[in-house]
Amino acid sequence: MTAIEIRDVHVSYRIIQGKSAKKAFSLTTATVKKTHAVKGVTFDVEEGEIVGLVGRNGSGKSTLLRAIAGVFSPDSGTIDTKGKSVSLLAIGVGFQNELTGRDNIYLSGMLMGYSQEEINKKYQDIVDFSELEEFIDYPVKSYSSGMHSKLAFSISAFLEPDIILIDEVLSVGDRYFKKKSYKKVEELISRDDKTVIIVSHNSETIRNLCDRVVWLEKGKVMEIGDTETVLSKYNEYMDGISAKKRI
Repeated sequence: MTAIEIRDVHVSYRIIQGKSAKKAFSLTTATVKKTHAVKGVTFDVEEGEIVGLVGRNGSGKSTLLRAIAGVFSPDSGTIDTKGKSVSLLAIGVGFQNELTGRDNIYLSGMLMGYSQEEINKKYQDIVDFSELEEFIDYPVKSYSSGMHSKLAFSISAFLEPDIILIDEVLSVGDRYFKKKSYKKVEELISRDDKTVIIVSHNSETIRNLCDRVVWLEKGKVMEIGDTETVLSKYNEYMDGISAKKRI
């Protein structure tokens, strides 16, 4: 059964450029640049499948994940998650920065369709796993990127949405937390009903966790297929780019 259906999706966004941060808001000095980040992407993800998303920086991976999560709206094309709950694990996305970590746990849970009573039962597990302890009652805007990622990961790990979108957060945090979060992901995705898309620059992470890989380059799909085949082609492509740079 299909969990995510992506059809001819295009996503663009505008970047305001100026000589300084203050001047960027002046129409006389600002330049608005439109970036076409995702260009006609089409693929499906089956229920219970773990798909890796690879590509160079700027290839559209994070933008596509945000579109699947509903953070961005496609300019054209469709994304259908079949009414399933979706959680995006990414630095700087998904939290209300003025609210505390505690408040964001409850807000995230309610957005996933959980009742307050259900969140109450999972609350302490989330806090314990996140290792935030007394910081849980601080505003999220005061968190470091590592603290933010720990909380985001812990919420998704214990509230368990139908679809989990992971954007590089497995590489954030200290060595112990990386190992712990990786083990938790392995536990989550071992369930047949859990659908996951993982963005990572770590080939071993993709190789060990993913059933299939989608390779994006400049917003377009270059290859879709089994993990080993696509990773081999992608790594060969990247080796070629590195060789050209050394010349």
